[in-house]
Amino acid sequence: MTELQKTILELIARGVSLRETAVRLCEEVERLSPGVVCTVVSVEDGCLRALAAPSLPDSYAQALDGLKIGPDVGTCGAAAYWGEQVTVEDIATDPRWEGFRHLALPFGLAASWSFPIFDSTGAVGATFGFYYRERRGPSPLDRAIVDCCVNLCSIALDRHRRVLDHERRATTDVLTGLPNRAAFNAALERLSCCEPGSWALCMADLDNLKVVNDTYGHQAGDSLLKHAAERLRAVALPDRAFRIGGDEFAVIIAAPESLRDLDATVAGYLEALGEPAADCEGHLVRPRATIGMAVIAAGDGSAEQVRQNADFALYHAKETGRGGYVRYWPGIGTRMTRRLNAIREVDAALREDRIEAHYQPVIRLGTAEIVGLEALCRMRLDDKLVSAASFHEATTDVHIATQLTEQMMGLVAADLRKWIDMGIPFQHVGINVSSGDFHNGTIYPVLERTFDRQNVPLHHVILEVTESVYMDDEAGVVRQTLAALRDRGLQIALDDFGTGYASLTHLMDVPVDYIKIDKSFVDRIASHPPSRAIVEGLVTIASKMGIGLVAEGIETFEQARQLLAIGCTMGQGYFYSPALDAGSIGSMLIERAEGMTAQAKAREAGAL
Repeated sequence: MTELQKTILELIARGVSLRETAVRLCEEVERLSPGVVCTVVSVEDGCLRALAAPSLPDSYAQALDGLKIGPDVGTCGAAAYWGEQVTVEDIATDPRWEGFRHLALPFGLAASWSFPIFDSTGAVGATFGFYYRERRGPSPLDRAIVDCCVNLCSIALDRHRRVLDHERRATTDVLTGLPNRAAFNAALERLSCCEPGSWALCMADLDNLKVVNDTYGHQAGDSLLKHAAERLRAVALPDRAFRIGGDEFAVIIAAPESLRDLDATVAGYLEALGEPAADCEGHLVRPRATIGMAVIAAGDGSAEQVRQNADFALYHAKETGRGGYVRYWPGIGTRMTRRLNAIREVDAALREDRIEAHYQPVIRLGTAEIVGLEALCRMRLDDKLVSAASFHEATTDVHIATQLTEQMMGLVAADLRKWIDMGIPFQHVGINVSSGDFHNGTIYPVLERTFDRQNVPLHHVILEVTESVYMDDEAGVVRQTLAALRDRGLQIALDDFGTGYASLTHLMDVPVDYIKIDKSFVDRIASHPPSRAIVEGLVTIASKMGIGLVAEGIETFEQARQLLAIGCTMGQGYFYSPALDAGSIGSMLIERAEGMTAQAKAREAGAL
């Protein structure tokens, strides 16, 4: 008996699995007590699970597996139900074996004895049982063996539960209860890539988690995440959902009914995630999710490749229409690679100080007076200077966009300080800002700190915001921030006006100081009556609302003449000047100021 204890305790100490330990225990017991058939059956969620029965056929164990415990469910089922030992001296006649005799009698099992094994919580975690081939009860030797083995089983069972609990905690997201990234990675590794179309992968982002965190606090954001996880878990069954970090979720779709109509399946996910969450710290929040989806296809060498494809689709969905989903196609990979290359290039340029500020003058059309400047970003690439249009894709990355804005603010503030020190006359400079600048909540502190460092008053600054920034503002963060900035005395210009779908409503939501008419209208003003009519209407609206109007992209004398004729008094474009570096634009400002002074003196002399 001592040798038995030593053997089993050594297996437990070495971390051998519960099943292997139980099998070895049964084998050792059967060696000590010839003629006995030993079994260990675990109890999980009120059901019997065959753990070890080395002397019985697999068919017996399979028949036993999954039976719900009860007072009349054989010897093991009754012992687990009552939590006490149960002896059956004749299986053929004992009522507890009614309905189960056909499992035992064909194998020559005539009697049985089962003893409950309690875990550390006091619940029955397993049973330790003996079967006999003749009608009888346990012998003194059997009882001595049980006294020894029940404790061994209890130790092994508790260790097994601790291992399972550790594994569960290591693979479960604490906040939502969904499987986490480690579980997701493990699940991907188990997927087969041999059969195209046999599974698909959805990657989902909650688009408004940061807004909820910033507006209502992180507890509200946590409530939103839990709500989204519950909805996704419910609708994704029988497929498997994961939370892989932050606001990111994933679903592995492998069920035939889900794969049958993937569009409908993913639409169901979006609909479920869009259900309002009423318990976000007392606030009603409607989650908004964007999904990218990829299906295992011929040529996909690994599940990791499918994951990358789904990521590409998600990035594309976020760029082209948040709140929807995109299914991967091969062209997306090329586009995303181009985007990632642009991000890397701009990130390197930011770190190596290869970002420069150039300035395009804003002209009073009737007098050619420079009334302002727009700061435009340029990147030095080898021996070339490239415009922002060539690396625009990089600005879809929030981190890059905010860094770019901050660096441009620093360059502009330094240039303005030089002009002020040199006595160069200027009124104000427009600086373009992105959606990311508003959503990270740092735009005003960065602006104030940057210009204060150079001792440049903020009344020299105009913040230029494109219509696309307004249109990606369901939570109203941009509107609220712009209103607060105007309250602090900053001027706001609505850039690229006319390219959105609700341009005029923007003017009602947040008042602005300037409207900049998009170049697409200016290009056709001389030849396209609808374009001219729209600009005429804008001139009237701006005048009645007290808003300045600037026409962008003026390239010909005729465009300038037409704009002036219909009442647009300010503009910018190549007809007047391209964007110039700080030194060149400073010289132009001086020359124009001197020219205006000379004209004024000439008019004064003529009047005399």
